[in-house]
Amino acid sequence: MSRPDLVVLDLLVRVAETGSLGAAARALGMAQPNASRAVQRLERQLGLGLVVRSPGGSRLTTEGEVVVAWAREALEAVDRVVLGAHSLAAERAAHLTVAASLTIAEHLAPAWLARFGALRPDLHVSLRVGNSVEVLALLRAGTVPLGFVESPGVPTGVASSVVATDSLVVVVAPSHPWARRRTPVGPAELAGAELVLREEGSGTRDTLARALADAGVALGEARLELASTAAVKAAAAAGGAAAVLSELAVAADVATGRLVVVGVEGLELGRQLRAVWLRERRPDGAAAELVRVARAVGRPG
Repeated sequence: MSRPDLVVLDLLVRVAETGSLGAAARALGMAQPNASRAVQRLERQLGLGLVVRSPGGSRLTTEGEVVVAWAREALEAVDRVVLGAHSLAAERAAHLTVAASLTIAEHLAPAWLARFGALRPDLHVSLRVGNSVEVLALLRAGTVPLGFVESPGVPTGVASSVVATDSLVVVVAPSHPWARRRTPVGPAELAGAELVLREEGSGTRDTLARALADAGVALGEARLELASTAAVKAAAAAGGAAAVLSELAVAADVATGRLVVVGVEGLELGRQLRAVWLRERRPDGAAAELVRVARAVGRPG
């Protein structure tokens, strides 16, 4: 069973309201001959006479009156669909969800989002937080259109743009033997030391592993792996192990003397912090604006 065209149903309703096929056609921007043919096609499709035409105007048959009542209901239902879809689109447009890896979420994203909020007070932004692998997983699943990661590279199918730079530092408790040494730590010594590390998938850990590999040394197994920067710092501050973390993350602890930065040689521990998105879904609108803000603000302070 074929469905009538919505335009001809609207035309039929307007004939009922105006008593004129010509007036109904003009209201819809149709030429009267086209309107007449559309009504005739509908009559053939339904197998009913709907409109009686005369020099004085047009009137509906009894069957036409019944069809018009149903047509009004159908058109109102379609209007509800359109209005509802527009409402959903407006709600989505007014809300942006992005994801960020832990260091970025804790130390950079607040300044970015504050600047962005001042520019777009109409927009509500939600921030999902995880390690870099988890951020990329959210991106590939379509959960977020945009992410921010600190991993040294991005996988195939993901595009990126550098928004800030950062550097990792080796930190220990003041009681640790390295806190008093005058010579820098080399790659082999660092890799062989007792370290407390972030979990697999962390951009911080991946950056360290790649830097060691570039120096010809493999990162060994850690006795302790922790899923948050705060936990790693607490473990290092306890005195038993060294940690390698973002200088952003340890700045306050170093300033208060809770942790001590250890000199390192032979390792490139600088890194680029990136906005990431799927190649086929380049950010636009609010997401693109947030990338521009992040790039402009970079590392505040």
